[in-house]
Amino acid sequence: MAKPRAGGGEGSTLSDRGKNVARLLGGTASAALLAGSGSRLFRIAVDTGGTFTDFVALWDGRLLCRKLPSTPHAPEEALLEGIRGLLKERDPGRIEVVHGTTVGTNAILERKGALTALLTTEGFEDLLEIGRQNRPRLYDLGPSKPVPLVPPEWRWGVPERVGVRGEVLLPLDSSAVREIEKRLREAGVESVAVVYLFSFAHPRHEEETGRLLRNLDLPISLSCQVLPEHREYERTSTTVLNAYIAPVLRRYLGRAEEGVGSLAESGGSDGPRSVSLWVMRSNGGAMSAKRAGEQPVQTVLSGPAGGVVAAAAWGRLVGFPRVIAFDMGGTSTDVCLVGERELPHRGGSIGGYPIGIPLLPIQTVAAGGGSIARVDAGGALRVGPESAGADPGPVCYGRGEGITVTDAHLVLGRFGSGGLLGGQMSLDGARTRECFFRFWRDRLAPLWSGPAEEDHPVERLAQGILDVINVRMARAIQLVSAESGRDPRDFPLLAYGGAGGQHACDLADALEISQALIPRDPGLFSALGGLFSDFARDYVETLLRPQERTEEEDLERIFDRLAARAEEELAAEGFAKAERALAFFLDMRYVGQGFELTVPYSTEYGSQFHRTHELRYGYADWGRKTEIVALRVVARGIPRKPSLAPEEEMGPEPSEDSLLYERPVWFSGLPYPTRFYQRERLLPGNRIAGPAVLLEYSGTTVIPPPWMARVDCYRGLVLTRQGR
Repeated sequence: MAKPRAGGGEGSTLSDRGKNVARLLGGTASAALLAGSGSRLFRIAVDTGGTFTDFVALWDGRLLCRKLPSTPHAPEEALLEGIRGLLKERDPGRIEVVHGTTVGTNAILERKGALTALLTTEGFEDLLEIGRQNRPRLYDLGPSKPVPLVPPEWRWGVPERVGVRGEVLLPLDSSAVREIEKRLREAGVESVAVVYLFSFAHPRHEEETGRLLRNLDLPISLSCQVLPEHREYERTSTTVLNAYIAPVLRRYLGRAEEGVGSLAESGGSDGPRSVSLWVMRSNGGAMSAKRAGEQPVQTVLSGPAGGVVAAAAWGRLVGFPRVIAFDMGGTSTDVCLVGERELPHRGGSIGGYPIGIPLLPIQTVAAGGGSIARVDAGGALRVGPESAGADPGPVCYGRGEGITVTDAHLVLGRFGSGGLLGGQMSLDGARTRECFFRFWRDRLAPLWSGPAEEDHPVERLAQGILDVINVRMARAIQLVSAESGRDPRDFPLLAYGGAGGQHACDLADALEISQALIPRDPGLFSALGGLFSDFARDYVETLLRPQERTEEEDLERIFDRLAARAEEELAAEGFAKAERALAFFLDMRYVGQGFELTVPYSTEYGSQFHRTHELRYGYADWGRKTEIVALRVVARGIPRKPSLAPEEEMGPEPSEDSLLYERPVWFSGLPYPTRFYQRERLLPGNRIAGPAVLLEYSGTTVIPPPWMARVDCYRGLVLTRQGR
């Protein structure tokens, strides 16, 4: 075998490849160097949410933070405004923007994608309609599936056929493709997906079809490029999703790139700047904006992925390599179990449509600070999934009409008197209380069977809204824990997002979790993940062969081929050998199973599969034969990243200037005298007993009785429930 290459590339030995799993998943962020110090490189990470657009930038060794209201009608406006603001009084020579976006996700969820056509092997035109026989709601008497994104009249069968091993059974009928091209032009189609049977084994028919359709001047999504794997339904669904959002994301990224590019043309003191735009991927890595335009389906979890990357880095930094990442923003809540060696899962769904790309195992629920309260037909209080978003926003922002979770916190006294964002956003308390009382009087009082005059109806309604939303979020945490075979009580809860710190202790109580962590600048934490992200690419080749009939040389040959592609593409992106890391994995299953698990490639990969199967499903059959379904290479280009130096811990008593005032705050239906602190003035080692409220620029942390907060050496908060 060839001499091993640095970075686990072509010719690496099996043992070398096993070691690179640790480098890929466990060592890159924590071992990072301080970037930007003494240079003119300006790295800016941006997270566009439903309510706010967050910015975290690294300049001259310092982190700069900013938060702006999102502009849903044109998301690039907030993006560019924030970047221009950060550039004031700074003169970088190079600007790198890492962007987490929900543009493609929203297009799918709101069914606002492109008019899409599907070309597939003749006889398989209805594959999207047939799907699989899975029933997500087992006891639903009237189950229904989402309407296919491509209606029957825009699905075209093409005469061609390839066998399971890649042998051509029927050559591609080029004349049929040309005839379909004419019909597509007449129909005004905006995007095209091409999915032929077994194209992962023989991609030439799809590639030739793509060439024949070039004159349409439309996005053409080929399954052999989007998801070159077996399992035709998932491959078809994923490719159609890619085509469906391609025009939408390309238009947005085009406007964003044009705006960011204008910053380069404006130049600095030494001439034009160099500017690049990266987009966060659903697996926690990043890719170029050009690549994101070609494979937009890779961005469907772009926004929350940044938070998970930051949670993994922060957890390792403060000594908790395994945490429950809990991100509560204005529109939704994202939950993920972060472990020392967790891998992105393959497959999931979005909007009810299957998707086969590597995804971080994030559970999303429509529960955020802007979730609107209502009363259902049975008289029960509900919260969400409808959200007030950024426009008009919650009632307390001055324009909204529907009362929200954020409004409930204001009614209970859990915000500072100066408003939000360091006083930049004022809150209308009188209007909020009036809306709450009107909601109680008109919708709940007629159903009330208690005393005629209910004590403190406004505060009780607000507490009820928080109780309802907490139950929904606790269920999401239980779900991600159960899917991984883990007990949530074994993990601390790492809470971030603008509203995460307001609910962290309540959720920890509900799940019997004894510790919660609140990082620095929690409302900007998902954006911070962009500064810790690597440039990531995935490479896969299907094998479908029993393990007993697979030689190590066969696997090494395929891995060498995939690694060579990875090394070439990383080099083209400008990453030196020392900045590249490759990791190698196998998709395996028991013979006869329908789905597989991904395990690291090592000398013990067979045993590792059995152990992983037992962890995931609760059992393993060590005597049963296994098969290798596919080989994977995960390649990363590793830029320099920020690192935080620990500070010396001071005494437990907070300084006098950190205490702002004391006033009543409602907890569990009762008002408690509560101290309000300015979090930025707290020092490492300080301890604060609840009830207390900690105010800072990007968020608010609520510490109910009997919780205690300690400031750690990185200025994060460690919350502990007393008596547990």
